Amino acid sequence: MDATSWDRDPVRRSQGIVWRDLVLAVGLVGICVAGLMLFFKAAQTAGSRGSGVAAAVLVALGALAVLSVGFSAAKRSVASFWVRGHERSHPRYDLAAAPLAPPAPDVDGEALDHAGVDADGFEHTVAALCARDGCTPVEVVGGAGDLGADVIAVTTDGLRVVIQCKHYGPDNRVGSQDLQRFGGTCFTIHEADVAVMVTTSSFTAPAIDYAATCGIICVDGDALAAWTDQVTPAPWEAETAAPQTEPTLIADTLDLSRP
Repeated sequence: MDATSWDRDPVRRSQGIVWRDLVLAVGLVGICVAGLMLFFKAAQTAGSRGSGVAAAVLVALGALAVLSVGFSAAKRSVASFWVRGHERSHPRYDLAAAPLAPPAPDVDGEALDHAGVDADGFEHTVAALCARDGCTPVEVVGGAGDLGADVIAVTTDGLRVVIQCKHYGPDNRVGSQDLQRFGGTCFTIHEADVAVMVTTSSFTAPAIDYAATCGIICVDGDALAAWTDQVTPAPWEAETAAPQTEPTLIADTLDLSRP
């Protein structure tokens, strides 16, 4: 059964009731008109014969009473017709029977396999972490002409986070040239409040030094795993909670010996 099938039979019955009420209203109006004609005729007669005044008054009162009843019935019929027509054009739905939205999937180390996806997929797994940690909106903007930004997110505090994702193998470290290209656009072009470079690999020492001069947060493979498993807070939260004057490498702040 569809959502509106339960309401079809009452609609058919209501149509018959509406037409019956309209016919009754028209009949009452006709009676009123006839009463008024009788009133005018009686008034003319009363003008020629004084004894007809009382009869004319009675006829007038009767005509007014019938007219009042007729207008009331017509008003109710028109209102009933409008309400039923509105219900037909705006069918009711059983909200209790509507399907519920599926629950949001868990986003943790078991749900996200950063190493098992390609470079494009890695951008989406990082975006999923941002959404999990309260950012909204979160946009994946990587691609040709992205000018260094792969993910742009807004934190609950209103900070604009610009992230570049480097899906590298363990033997391919992120170098200073990668950081220099990102540092040249993340603040001036993308207007980042927080700039983050995330990789599945690690960073060279010159890359970390350059990031420190620009205020870019570096998240290596170990730090990414800790963030994914919620062992540590999101990079922008860690930076806000503990501002650093030394090169900012999130992995250096972790005690990975903890269970």
